[in-house]
Amino acid sequence: MAAVGHTHRRRRATHESFLKHRNFLFLKLSTLLCLAAIVAYVLQDARPRPSGGTFLGYILGTVGAGLIVWLSLLGLRKRAVTDGHYSLKAWVSAHVYLGLSLIVVATLHTGFQFGWNVHTLAYALMLLVIASGAVGVWAYAVLPERLSDNRGETTRRQMLAGIAALDAQLHEAAQPLGRAEADIVRLSLEGSEIGGGFWKRIHGRWDDCANARAIAALQPALAGASGAGAAALSKVDELLRSKAEVLQKARRQIHITALLEAWLFVHIPATFALLAALAVHIISVFLYW
Repeated sequence: MAAVGHTHRRRRATHESFLKHRNFLFLKLSTLLCLAAIVAYVLQDARPRPSGGTFLGYILGTVGAGLIVWLSLLGLRKRAVTDGHYSLKAWVSAHVYLGLSLIVVATLHTGFQFGWNVHTLAYALMLLVIASGAVGVWAYAVLPERLSDNRGETTRRQMLAGIAALDAQLHEAAQPLGRAEADIVRLSLEGSEIGGGFWKRIHGRWDDCANARAIAALQPALAGASGAGAAALSKVDELLRSKAEVLQKARRQIHITALLEAWLFVHIPATFALLAALAVHIISVFLYW
């Protein structure tokens, strides 16, 4: 019975969102941390004014710095897969909610004193890391479902295989065509781009699609053709349009995947920059204050 109960709990945890992990445990803990920091800040007797150099300022700074270092270890934690209280899902849930609590903890640590210095730089970098992380949470909450809906029962490998099969059929169908019409087919065969550069994949726009240009270029010849020539051009037009549909699905898949990963290009470099600025902030405090 114990084994069955463990299996049931494990299956339920598998389908549970990291945001809802253990009935929002880490949201509750983060809320308590924020409330405790706010109450302590309001009740403190800081002279001449609250700052990072007061007793409470040092406590909040220590908590904030510890959280930042711990949160940055998520990348290492992902290399190990475990169940239970210290599962990756629990770690990610804590990462999200405790990361958000840093907004309150770090802001109160500053005493709302900002300037053109490394201390404010560390604070700004922290906000950038949190903001990019929030984008990541949105991405992982929304985009996987879009990927699944777009893909349906077709894998990316099957999409690429389908495009290759259509290219082979186009090559065969172009054999009876004249030179001009064959060049149109060659435009689709040699110029169609599935992925493209980073910005193209992020924006999800392939306005210069060679296959779309080939379809447009074929229409005048198709309108003026007759007999066997018209039948051959119709077959090519049908294949080009079928290829356009598969290309659209494959590109949409690439676009969604790019959105799912793009936030990391900001989040990870900003995290390393934050750790560096935090180290300078701490060292300068102890050396010069």
